[in-house]
Amino acid sequence: MHRSAPRLSRILACAAVPVMLVVAGCSSDSGDAKEPGSSASPSAKKSEPAVEPAKFATLPDACTSIGKKTIEDLVPKTKNKGGVPSKSSNTASRGGCSWNGLDDNGVKGSQYRWLDVGFTRFDSDRALGSGAERATAEYTKQVSKAQATEGAEKVSAKPATGIGEQATSVTYGLDKSSEDFEYAVVVARTGNVVVSVTYNGAGFAGAKSPAAADILKDAQKAAKEAVAAVGAEGGGAKSSAPPSTGASSSPSAEASAKTAAEASGKASAKATAKS
Repeated sequence: MHRSAPRLSRILACAAVPVMLVVAGCSSDSGDAKEPGSSASPSAKKSEPAVEPAKFATLPDACTSIGKKTIEDLVPKTKNKGGVPSKSSNTASRGGCSWNGLDDNGVKGSQYRWLDVGFTRFDSDRALGSGAERATAEYTKQVSKAQATEGAEKVSAKPATGIGEQATSVTYGLDKSSEDFEYAVVVARTGNVVVSVTYNGAGFAGAKSPAAADILKDAQKAAKEAVAAVGAEGGGAKSSAPPSTGASSSPSAEASAKTAAEASGKASAKATAKS
């Protein structure tokens, strides 16, 4: 049986090219071979995992987050009833406020109090995690920082119930300006926001220092109000602001040392003058 001339010519031509080309273009007479570089099926794009939206999109005004009556009770004779706001370049993510006062009773002694509240809010980020996860990490960090306060004595940390989704109270004593201060730090988390309340007090010019239990009770009261203010202000709206760096806005225990020293000096001077 003789092959036709065109078919014979094609076979001879295929035999003269490299094997790889033969496989690609000469193995079939059907003429339907796929073009080089074509893909049998497009590769599926990997979808990025979803991240839980941040619960709170804003923060309350720190200086109004604690009621006026509470401020009057916790910080008698406060210099500034409206509070002193902390400096922040991003008030949507960080904020704080503090109050201090000296109830001067002359030779009978004086009582000094200092109260500070700080807020740190986190947005959700695919690379960094949800706002709640980031806030939980900051919460743990702040609790550890309070426990590690330099010079602190009789440090105790216990869970605080009824304050946000999770909260811890840290109490300790601290000797500053030759006076014995009692400290209570309450760190709480609600959604994607961390709230930190620091409250301390001391007796000057012979007055007794406040009881540690009273300082803790008052600090927890202030913390509850601050946490409630987050819910009232944030409203559960989805956050769309840029991711926060997570820096804490609450001053450390040492931040009130200068103010306490000044108050101690004034109390001693007045007590001497009246004696």
